[in-house]
Amino acid sequence: MAKPKSGAKKTTPAGKAGAKPAAKKDNTARLDLIKNASKRVAKVATKLVKAAAEVTKGGTKGAAKKAAPEKAAAEKAPAKAPAAKKGAPAAKPAATAKTAPAAKGAAKAGTGYTPPAVDKPRPRATKLPPPGEPLTKREMEQLLTAGEGRGVMGEGSLKGRLVVTNDLPHLVVVGRDKRELTFLLQGPDQEILPAYVDHKVSVSGLIRKTTNHGGVVDVRKYSAKKPEAEVVEAPPADTEPRLRYLSPGEVSMVTAAGMGAGIKGFAGIRGNLEMTGEEYVLVVSNGGTRQQVSFIVEGKAAGKALRKHVGHTLQVMGVVDKTSGWGGRIAAENVEPRPSEARAVSRDEMELVHIEGEVPTSVDVKLNHGLTVRLPEQPGFTWAIEPTVAKRVGLREANFEPGPNGGPATREFFFTPRNPGTFEVEFFLAKAFSPSQVDRSFKINVTVKP
Repeated sequence: MAKPKSGAKKTTPAGKAGAKPAAKKDNTARLDLIKNASKRVAKVATKLVKAAAEVTKGGTKGAAKKAAPEKAAAEKAPAKAPAAKKGAPAAKPAATAKTAPAAKGAAKAGTGYTPPAVDKPRPRATKLPPPGEPLTKREMEQLLTAGEGRGVMGEGSLKGRLVVTNDLPHLVVVGRDKRELTFLLQGPDQEILPAYVDHKVSVSGLIRKTTNHGGVVDVRKYSAKKPEAEVVEAPPADTEPRLRYLSPGEVSMVTAAGMGAGIKGFAGIRGNLEMTGEEYVLVVSNGGTRQQVSFIVEGKAAGKALRKHVGHTLQVMGVVDKTSGWGGRIAAENVEPRPSEARAVSRDEMELVHIEGEVPTSVDVKLNHGLTVRLPEQPGFTWAIEPTVAKRVGLREANFEPGPNGGPATREFFFTPRNPGTFEVEFFLAKAFSPSQVDRSFKINVTVKP
């Protein structure tokens, strides 16, 4: 032991009275010193970790400079702690153990070091689930419809083309509306199926539609067929497309205004027979208006014998070709006359106002009585009025009348006004199958009096 300095009291032997209190006081002071040193080390370590976090987030040089002196202080602080006694060295390893991982992480963060990414194998479903309920016909329709059927599940089979996406096999199936659906193939054969890329593959197993445009198939069985090179055979140049019978819906479109352009097939249509020049025309709907639908009658049945039926109703069987929304041609094979329909309005006991020729004028007509307008026809053209005007003024008939002894034909418009007021009626001379091409027009003013 070192000798005490001058003026200091001599150490009392252990066996003498008063030794115990002195030893106890010395130990208490030593423990307080160790605790104070540990607190200082902990504070410095905390500041060091905060400085490292600042460098990682924003990274400023000032934060790094600030952390350097604090680190030096942290290294000097444990050295000042008294280590002469047995209890002192225990504090240093504990503090060092706490600060070491933090300092190591701070060093990595300061240099911007990022550990390399480890390639982990993709999880693959290699076990098959237990068999489920077979898919019904309705569920199969929902399964194969794009945009529907999410959540449908059951045992079934699918056919399609196999593709590989993200190293996983998928089956591309053509749905009911010709849109593609994609199903992920799972099961023990998932590693083998990519070998059949672009093959026609048929799979059976548990099908689950997880989205409206695809799902997952747990494959129990599969078969693959190598795609064969498709050879496109050019059709013979002389062969014509085979004609077919038109359905009732197609026949109604053929006779409707503005619809069915391009329809061609065998059908029977009914209408009133008229003439434009030397050609026979069958008017099937909206006669006398700019929405008139008519067909030129051709073929073996369109002979001179038809002239006696002009102005009458005919049933014509043959190949109908509607070239525009307003008509086309019909190759007649059979023509049958039909009795003319009874007039909707009788002209008996009715006061009639008559207008002859293209004369712009004003007339007065009594309510629920008649107005007739007779106009000369021209070959290739026909007189017509707007459909809205025809409904407002009450157009009942538009009769084609052939001229006597081969003279020019005329068309008679018959009106029965049902609403009082003043109306302007405009007549158009337009092409028979192109109502938009107008040659000329004229107007009359009709005043309907009660």
